[in-house]
Amino acid sequence: MSAAPNRLLVLDVVGLTPRLLTHMPHLQAFADTGASVPLDTVLPAVTCTVQSTFLTGAPPAQHGAVGNGWYFRDVGEVHLWRQHNALVAGDKVWDAARREHPGYTVANVCWWYAMGADTDWTVTPRPVYYADGRKEPDCYTRPPSLHDELTSRFGTFPLFTYWGPTASLTSSQWIADATRHLLHTRRPDLTLCYLPHLDYDLQRYGPDDPRAAAAAAALDTVIGPLLADARSADITVVALSEYGIRPVRRPVDVNRALRRAGLLEVHTQDGMEYLDPTASRAFAVADHQIAHVYVRRPEDLDAARAALTGLPGLDRLLDDEGKKAYGLDHPRSGELVALAEPDAWFTYYYWLDDARAPDFARLVDIHRKPGYDPAELFMDPRDPYVRLRAATALARKKAGLRYRMAVVPLDPEPVRGSHGLLPAAGADPADGPVLICSAPDAPLHTPFAATDVKSLLLHLARTH
Repeated sequence: MSAAPNRLLVLDVVGLTPRLLTHMPHLQAFADTGASVPLDTVLPAVTCTVQSTFLTGAPPAQHGAVGNGWYFRDVGEVHLWRQHNALVAGDKVWDAARREHPGYTVANVCWWYAMGADTDWTVTPRPVYYADGRKEPDCYTRPPSLHDELTSRFGTFPLFTYWGPTASLTSSQWIADATRHLLHTRRPDLTLCYLPHLDYDLQRYGPDDPRAAAAAAALDTVIGPLLADARSADITVVALSEYGIRPVRRPVDVNRALRRAGLLEVHTQDGMEYLDPTASRAFAVADHQIAHVYVRRPEDLDAARAALTGLPGLDRLLDDEGKKAYGLDHPRSGELVALAEPDAWFTYYYWLDDARAPDFARLVDIHRKPGYDPAELFMDPRDPYVRLRAATALARKKAGLRYRMAVVPLDPEPVRGSHGLLPAAGADPADGPVLICSAPDAPLHTPFAATDVKSLLLHLARTH
C-alpha cells in the first residue's frame, strides 16, 4: 500500500511579482524559509490559459484554452469566461495523482473551469440569473450542500467585489475564508485557492503606482491566516502567479481597424450595433495584450494583415508558423494572433460612433461582450451623475426591481495596467511571475516553466 500523500495548498496569487512580494511579509517569510524562482509563463499570459497549463502540464496548443475566451466556430458566437472543465483537454493533476494515490481528494476554490471537474469539493462564482433579467450574487458548489454551509458562515459570495467598479479585497477575503473552512473540515489532499485582489488596482493604476504596493500589503493580511493554518497542519504551500502586470498607456482599437477596412460586419437593433461574427470576413477577440483575429476565408488573410499592419500599438501578427513557435497552434486560435507593444493593449470596441454602442458596453457584462473590457473596473469619470445613477440602480436592486448599472466608461483611457505578453528579452524578473514553495528542497530550477507546475505538485504530493 502506498504512503498517504503529502497535503498541498496551491495559492494562485494573481499578478504577484518579486517586486510586490517585498510588501507582503507573511508570504515573503515563506519564500525566505522555503524556495522561490521566476516562473516562465505561456502565451497568452492570461488566467484561463495559464491555469490550464498549470493543471495539465501542457501548452495551449494541447489543452485548448487559447485565452479567456475565443470564437466558438460551431455556434458562430464569441464566448468568454465559460466554466465547464470539459473545455480543457488533457490529463489533470488530480487524475495523475489518483493513479498514484487512490482516493486522492481535491478542493477547488475559484480556480477557473471548475464546473464539471472531477474534484471532490468545488466553489466557483455563479450569479443567479432571474427570469425577469435581474442578476444577483451567488456561487456554485459541489456538493450542493456546501453552498449553504459556506454562505451561512461567510455570507453570500460577494460577486460585485470580485469584478467591476467595486472590485476589492472583500472577494479575496471570502475565498480565503472558504478555503480555510475546507482545510479544517474536509482536509483535502490538494487545495486550489484563487486570490484575485492584485488584478484590480494594478490594472486600474498600474504596477508602479503606490496603490499597487498597498494592494499587495492588504492581500498579505488575508493570506497570513491561510499560511498559518497550512504551517500548523504540516501542509506544503505553493504560491504562484500567472503573469506580472505591466504599465500601459495606449488602447488599440483592433476591431475598428478591421471595420474601417470593410472586413468586420455589424447588425443593428434598436439603434445599437452588434458584432456579426458569422458575416464578418475578419474580426478580433481582444484579450488584454493579445487578440485572436478570426478570418473567415483564406483569401481574406492578406486583407486582414494589411488592415492591421502599421496599426499604432500593434507589435506583430502571428501566422501559422508563429502560433506553432509559441505553442498556440490550436483550432480555437484565430487565423492570426495579434500581439500588442509592451505599453499597449487591445480593446474589443467595434462601433465607430458611441451613440451606436450596444447597451451592454456601459455595463459590467463579461458574457455578452465579445472581448475583455478592463474599463469595467471604473465608473465613468466623465459622467457627473454616474454615482447618482449607480445609487438609483442599487435602490431598485434592493427593492427587487429590474435595474441597469450603466456606469462603465466607453473611453478606455483610465486603464494603466495590462498583461498577456511574455516578458520581453532582458526584462527584469522582479516584474514577472514567480513561484514560491514552502519546501526548501523542492526541485525548482530557474526559470521554472509553467508546464512543469503539474510535475512539481505530483512530486510534492509524494514527498514528506
